[in-house]
Amino acid sequence: MESISAALAVLRPRMDAVSLAIHARPELKFAEFHARDVLTGWLGESGFTVRVPAGGLDTAFVAVHEGAEPGPCVAVLAEYDALPGVGHGCGHNLIAAGGAGAAIAAVRALPAHPGTIAVIGTPGEEMGGAGKIRLAEAGVFDGVDAAVMFHPGDRSLTGRPGLAAAHLRVAFAGTSAHAALSPWSGRSALAGAQLFLNALDTMRQFVPPSARLHGIISDGGQAPNVVPAHAAVDLYVRDGTAASVEELVERVRAAAAGAALATGTAAEVTETGPLYAERRDNTVLAERFAAAVRALGVDIAPGDPRGPAGSSDIGNLSQLLPVIHPYIQIAEVGTPGHSDALREAAATAFAHDRTQVAAAGLAWVVTGLLTDPGLLAAARAEFTTVSTGGTD
Repeated sequence: MESISAALAVLRPRMDAVSLAIHARPELKFAEFHARDVLTGWLGESGFTVRVPAGGLDTAFVAVHEGAEPGPCVAVLAEYDALPGVGHGCGHNLIAAGGAGAAIAAVRALPAHPGTIAVIGTPGEEMGGAGKIRLAEAGVFDGVDAAVMFHPGDRSLTGRPGLAAAHLRVAFAGTSAHAALSPWSGRSALAGAQLFLNALDTMRQFVPPSARLHGIISDGGQAPNVVPAHAAVDLYVRDGTAASVEELVERVRAAAAGAALATGTAAEVTETGPLYAERRDNTVLAERFAAAVRALGVDIAPGDPRGPAGSSDIGNLSQLLPVIHPYIQIAEVGTPGHSDALREAAATAFAHDRTQVAAAGLAWVVTGLLTDPGLLAAARAEFTTVSTGGTD
């Protein structure tokens, strides 16, 4: 651990510079060219062999450092997309810089390491982009034995539940008309969208407490004196499992059809991105991460499996191989994610101090997986047991 901490102390100025460069120039899903170039430039200078693009995604990359002898392949994941209107209100600048720093520190601490240390740049996590899902389908994660990343937040947790999520667009088609001279000649697509949203509000009493139904009117017409012929609602449907989400989606489809029937319009429900699966954190690896950050003076608690949760494409990856997604506090407790406040926190010295700690924790997991066959075996055993529904 001392060699990792020493390496990160040397890397800290560059890590901060990379983070701030990404933070200052936020880019939306699959347009993260600046972030990609900043990260791959640093990794290339540090001895990693970089492949760009990767998996058919222009802003994805794979950077690998091959070891002195055969062994496992461990991937550190980097996210670097921003949110519309908020910028890096999810702190992906820290995830990216800390992930790259962790991998470089692991190489410096173990220059003759066995196996492969990889940094996989996974764009488009926000807004249903599903970068990790698309990369997995393209074979980018074939041969990877485990994957690690961290996420900034308002508290430090070894893991957190992640809801499954469907990303939908409900489009209504009506008939345009003059809204004052002859509105009876029209059929309002916006009325269909409004009635559909009212139906969702009514439905909320009759869905599981863990479910979340939320969306926006992304198209409500163009002029107030024209009966809208087109309207659309962009909607997320979330719950604890993918199976439950799929059941809820069918109810959403029925609500859309009912709203269309009542307003004389037509409704079409389409997916705007792949379904995000529920998250499975590997506790064996999460505890190793936790031991490292506690040794560096940061208290970290287990996540509450019943606590509030968002969704991420890391969930789909966690169904394929052992994964960790711990959280490190960078802001005051109660600071909401996806907010202006968290965006401002993600550029502070405190956030970068905590990112250095998180990077050390990730590097500690990576080096352990490469050098301790027992650790990888235990992580695989837990993954297999949970996958098959067995118990210890």
